[in-house]
Amino acid sequence: MVMSEIRTEAVPLVDGSDLRLTVAEPDGPARGGIVVLHEARGLTDMVQRLVEGIAGDGWLVVAPHLYHRDGTEDLDTAEHVARLEGDQVMADTDTAFGWLAEHDIEADRMGVIGFDLGGSVALLVAARRTLGAAVTVAGGGISEPLGPLPALISAAPGLTCPWLGIYGDRDDVEELDGLLAAARESEVATDLVTYPGRGHRFDDDPATAEDAWQRMLNWFDSHLR
Repeated sequence: MVMSEIRTEAVPLVDGSDLRLTVAEPDGPARGGIVVLHEARGLTDMVQRLVEGIAGDGWLVVAPHLYHRDGTEDLDTAEHVARLEGDQVMADTDTAFGWLAEHDIEADRMGVIGFDLGGSVALLVAARRTLGAAVTVAGGGISEPLGPLPALISAAPGLTCPWLGIYGDRDDVEELDGLLAAARESEVATDLVTYPGRGHRFDDDPATAEDAWQRMLNWFDSHLR
């Protein structure tokens, strides 16, 4: 996998703030565009490696910094999440998709993937916007709202594009069954993969992480055309 260089751009918003976008471009023509939504801890080194890696697979990648309105990096994770507002999060993801559109990526060649908090947002985006495919990794708030975000089970029947869920160990397996059943009500392609015996994040196991990585790439390969 070829690693691509990343950069950060600032996009002015109508509320007077600037949305930072971490961007990585493929070496050749882009196969499509992927919005990467960061975890609750923010745009960590792991998320940046993901951005680089997806670009190395041929995609134009953009990751919005969802905490940009806080005005400080000194808050803990719980405070950052508590300060989020659902409409603002959707507006920030819209800006990221708009950035892709400005770089000649059509909506049916746009995908979204998120981890943890970002995984929850990815499903909500896929239920409220028109795009090509979505992947949720370890997204919380399945049965109960996560901060300002509605419960995923309530949003999943509205999915507008193919959706893949990837999860590690969960105490409540029935909760995941309920999420998949709700997603299938949307009548778009859906799948949910779990890794029993692995932790919630599961990416500390190389074999599991590689399998999840390939499943994600295959999902985008199959549905973004």
